[in-house]
Amino acid sequence: MGDSQSWAAVPSAAERARSVLAASWSCAVTADGGREEFVGAHTVDDDGRVILHVPEDSALLTAAICAPRGEPSAVLEFADVAPVPVRSRIRTRLWLAGWFAPEGDHLAFHATRIVLKPPTGAVVVDLGDFAAAAPDPLATAEAHLLTHLADAHPDAVERLTRLVQRDSLHGAVRVQPLAVDRHGLTLRIERARAHGDVRLPFHAPADDVGELTERMHVLLTQAAACPRALQRQRADGDG
Repeated sequence: MGDSQSWAAVPSAAERARSVLAASWSCAVTADGGREEFVGAHTVDDDGRVILHVPEDSALLTAAICAPRGEPSAVLEFADVAPVPVRSRIRTRLWLAGWFAPEGDHLAFHATRIVLKPPTGAVVVDLGDFAAAAPDPLATAEAHLLTHLADAHPDAVERLTRLVQRDSLHGAVRVQPLAVDRHGLTLRIERARAHGDVRLPFHAPADDVGELTERMHVLLTQAAACPRALQRQRADGDG
């Protein structure tokens, strides 16, 4: 669910899909009617191919070795989970349909269809765009960045709410950092029975953590010049 604030620049669907792959630690594989969960067993090459390292006794490995090229068909599922505890914590799901081929001591997954499903609805990702895209430069650092912001700097999060339009804060009971990428920071606004997300765009893309620090400083400086909106909206919601 989105709130009324403008979302400005966002990563493309292909970039978001590559970011989910880069940051995920686990995946579920469905093949030949069976389903296996793998934790810390996959890597991603520069073209976006998923390389899966599976145990020797894995049914998936046996099926891939014995099957003709192009089989067995399989679906890989990845869940993008918000690092900070919030309602509806799964931000995005990513499905890759295709087939495995044995390569040495691992399996290489060849995708034939890629679907990204954020809360706004499923998007089919073009295979060429996916292969050409790169993960967001903050993707692997995002979990640490957001948990640090939420745990160590709750005052900064509250100050950032001054940049949020007044109607988006109506009835707010809690605000948490939900996501960050090179283009902006997203806040999750929780109300008594609902929630919404608001994006605070950066004035320029942040290509590394150092640039992100500067972009956040600019947002906080802008927020310092705004009235303290959150407390008023909480009072309005309680009334």
